[in-house]
Amino acid sequence: MAASNPRRIAEIVLALVVAVGFFFLALSGEAYHETSPAHVATEVFGSEAGRLGDPFGISLHVALRKAYSIAAFAVVGFTAELALPRSRRAALRMGLLVAAYSAAIEYGQHLHGSLEGPVWNAVDIVCGGIGGWIAGRFTPQRWKRS
Repeated sequence: MAASNPRRIAEIVLALVVAVGFFFLALSGEAYHETSPAHVATEVFGSEAGRLGDPFGISLHVALRKAYSIAAFAVVGFTAELALPRSRRAALRMGLLVAAYSAAIEYGQHLHGSLEGPVWNAVDIVCGGIGGWIAGRFTPQRWKRS
C-alpha cells in the first residue's frame, strides 16, 4: 500500500498518539495516584484481599496494576501493529518492540525519581513484552490486507 494512503496515515498517527500518550501518562505521578489508590484491592475485593499469599506476598493491588499494564501495552502494540507493514512474526516483533517501549518508560520513570528497583523494572518490561505479544498475536491485520 502506498504511504500516502489516508487510511495508512491515520493508522500511523493513531499509533504515535497512543504511544506518546501512554508514555506521558506512565510518567505522571498524579495519574498513577488517581488510577491506583493503595487501598483499591481491599475496597473492591474485601479486607482479606491485601495479600495473594506466601512466599511472595505480592499484594492484589500490585497484581491488578500489572494486569492492566499488560492491557495498556497490548493497546500500544495493537495500534503499532496496525501501522507497521505485515509480518509473519508479528507476535515476536510486537513483543520485542513493546518490551523496548516499556524499558524506555522505566528509564523515564527513573529519571523522574521512581524508587522501583531493578526487579520491578524487569517485571514491568516483561509485562510490556507480554502485552506486545498479545497485540501481535491477535491483531486482525493479517486478515485485513492481502
